[in-house]
Amino acid sequence: MSDSSDSSSRVTPETLTASGQQGAENTVLQATSLCKTVTSGERTLSILHNLSLNVVAGESVAILGKSGAGKSTLLGLLAGLDIPSDGELVMFGHALDRLDEDGRAGLRAGRVGFVFQNFQLLPTLSAVENVLLPLELSPRSGELKTAQYWLERVGLGERTSHLPKQLSGGEQQRVAIARAFVTDPELVFADEPTGNLDPETGAQVIDLLFSLNQEAGTTLILVTHDHALARRCSRCLRLENGYLSEFQPEAEASSEESA
Repeated sequence: MSDSSDSSSRVTPETLTASGQQGAENTVLQATSLCKTVTSGERTLSILHNLSLNVVAGESVAILGKSGAGKSTLLGLLAGLDIPSDGELVMFGHALDRLDEDGRAGLRAGRVGFVFQNFQLLPTLSAVENVLLPLELSPRSGELKTAQYWLERVGLGERTSHLPKQLSGGEQQRVAIARAFVTDPELVFADEPTGNLDPETGAQVIDLLFSLNQEAGTTLILVTHDHALARRCSRCLRLENGYLSEFQPEAEASSEESA
């Protein structure tokens, strides 16, 4: 296998258009020369270096990398949950550096869904109440019926009143998927969606995620260390040593830890 950090395969502003196979009118997310550094005492640590990425409507993109590579950091930047140290990020045609935190949240409301490794369900709310949360940011009629519908779609129509502690890990992630899709989003971010699940349950959750995503035509960006999961996406990028490069997951490799 060639070194994925080789500059010839790196995603740069110059290769941005070709690698994404996009037209500007279909661009959902565009990152140009993103950098992220953090300061600890007198030390400055560079986590992400000059990363560029373009994602078009309906595309599914996997960002593959080992634990500690900075995948979740990058996902947070792409979603506008964090701000880069340098570079530009445009979501739905809006430059995020020109928006404050409330402005970025307003841009995401109703248009962006999230699926997290640790589910991020509120423990005191029932399944249906957790699914209802994003609808409070983008009010619409029939909210309760919409939330119940999505719980039925993920196979939890009989467990709408259950608290997270009364649900298995797989069921909790199904609630999280219902919550991600309840607003009919244009873009879904998934951060290691099977990381806390056993292989069989994880496979079922991923089948569900991709089925709903394909049916809705939603753009999907997920980070993972799992090669098999990355191969389900239409495009794969590898994050290594702070650099992003085009990458083809190997059929025989099960995860980045064994790559």
